[in-house]
Amino acid sequence: MALAAAGLRRATPLAATGLFLGANAPDVDVFSGFAAYYESLAFRRGWTHGVLALALWPFVLTGVLLLWDRYVRLKRKPDAAPARAGPLLALTAIAVVSHPTLDWLNNYGLRWLMPFSGRWFYGDALFVIDPWVWLVLGGAAFLTFSQSRLARVRWAVFSVLASVLIFANTELVPTASVLLWLGGLAAFVAARWWLRDAPPVMLERAAQAGIAVTAVYMVTMVAASAVARSDVRVAAAAQGIVAEDVMVAPVPADPFRGQVIVMTRDEYYTGRFDWLAEPRLRLDAESIPRPRGTAFELASQDAAARRFLVWSRYPVIELTPDRGAIRVTFTDVRYRGQNQNRLEGPKVFLPASAVESGGD
Repeated sequence: MALAAAGLRRATPLAATGLFLGANAPDVDVFSGFAAYYESLAFRRGWTHGVLALALWPFVLTGVLLLWDRYVRLKRKPDAAPARAGPLLALTAIAVVSHPTLDWLNNYGLRWLMPFSGRWFYGDALFVIDPWVWLVLGGAAFLTFSQSRLARVRWAVFSVLASVLIFANTELVPTASVLLWLGGLAAFVAARWWLRDAPPVMLERAAQAGIAVTAVYMVTMVAASAVARSDVRVAAAAQGIVAEDVMVAPVPADPFRGQVIVMTRDEYYTGRFDWLAEPRLRLDAESIPRPRGTAFELASQDAAARRFLVWSRYPVIELTPDRGAIRVTFTDVRYRGQNQNRLEGPKVFLPASAVESGGD
């Protein structure tokens, strides 16, 4: 919406529609959630988000839009200007690429190289729901797409629902962030009133400024995450911890703090990173063993476990006696303790004799 508001909607008829479709097309893989357990984790952010799909989506969407234009839109409005293939192809390409780029920014991950490689890439820069991106890009779109009373009602509903996410998580969201969010909403409402009679070109410039600010914010957060990872490696080494991999992932609504995972050959160390604290890194007292051994090997053969492990970045298992068997619960350290969207992981039951004979 912000791209459309910035002037791209004037490139050709159906430009805004092309931008909307392109920005959402890769998420057609959401339907994998109706398949087998954990199939969504194994399939999502893969085929439909990878380089091959990114090359094909613009042509598919442009073809669909041109067919719609010819056989539906122009039949209803014979005097309307027809959509132009070239601009539509360019706009859908921009929109399609924007989707995995934004997905990559969080710590959930994205497989850029699918179907040629299943490697996951992680930006570790923005929380999966970043209120500042919503505020600035949403505000930029609001200034343009709020001309009618009905549109303003819709924006009001959206703002209330977005604010609920902030107010319902005050244990995670700092008070300063709550106040900044409310101040930002008020500022955009005031700007809408001030620009109520502004020419379209002024609104387009406002949207362009919003996109530019958001881009600078994103680049800054990517760079800050890289510096934080380097700091964590050095600080961990000073404590005798040799890191094989480090994650400093963003936390809700606070760009100055991060969730830390340090992976060594045998363990995970978790903690927090705070740019404004001294020391910046604080690791938890207890480490978490990396999964290995007979129980892990046997449980990993389960279909649901295999799907989960396709996605899992820092897998861990918990062994629990359960009615004569051993329950193996898979989790990922990134989301340990969370049971949302099946991120907790599958439970596999193994005969106790099989685990004991393996020496676990």
